[in-house]
Amino acid sequence: MNFENILIMSIPACIALLGGVLASIWKPSHAARSLIQHFAAGVVLAALAVELLPEIEREHAPGIILIGSFAAGSLFMYALKLWTMKLEEQAEHSQSTAGINIGLILATFIDVAMDGFIIGTGFAAGGSTGMILALGLSAELLFLGLALASDIIKGWRIIAISGALGVTVLTFTLLGNFLLADASNTLIGGVLAFSAAALLYLVTEELLMEAHEVEEQNISTLVLFSGFLVFWSIQLFNH
Repeated sequence: MNFENILIMSIPACIALLGGVLASIWKPSHAARSLIQHFAAGVVLAALAVELLPEIEREHAPGIILIGSFAAGSLFMYALKLWTMKLEEQAEHSQSTAGINIGLILATFIDVAMDGFIIGTGFAAGGSTGMILALGLSAELLFLGLALASDIIKGWRIIAISGALGVTVLTFTLLGNFLLADASNTLIGGVLAFSAAALLYLVTEELLMEAHEVEEQNISTLVLFSGFLVFWSIQLFNH
């Protein structure tokens, strides 16, 4: 692992912290948050379509492995959703957390850990995959700080949580790269297929679902496409 790769791996961690700092001084309106979510969804969709799926094909793993891995990823994310919903219900009936939604925070850390492992797998696969995924998922991490901000989690608390998210994503990026550095194409392809299911869940069940909780603006569609275009442009210019 060279120094340049480590610097690129640290970008999502820095962006996560930046999101917390931004959330500590600016509380966006529901409409603004919806637009941010649409943009982030477009970026993640582009990461999935123009980088992750083509990289899975380049690994030449057996089709049955890829199908099984994607199915396993889908079931894992579904189970995570059910568990998160249960934690949130428990938090609503408990006053011991002083209004802090432990379920949401825990689910966020698990989500960020998976993002880090995906980035690390991309670096293990070689080429520009790791860098492209790091830049793409940074858009999601920037949003997380704004999403967690509330009347309870604000100021130094949101900065501390965002910093911890940054440490988490960097740790799992390094871990993913270390564990899969010498892995076979079949194993890397399987992990990337699992990751594709996780990213698809992130877009459809988190970013866009939350973005549509408020009345959608006409410009939201353009913001979604602009997020896709920005990421695709980065990928094209990189090549």
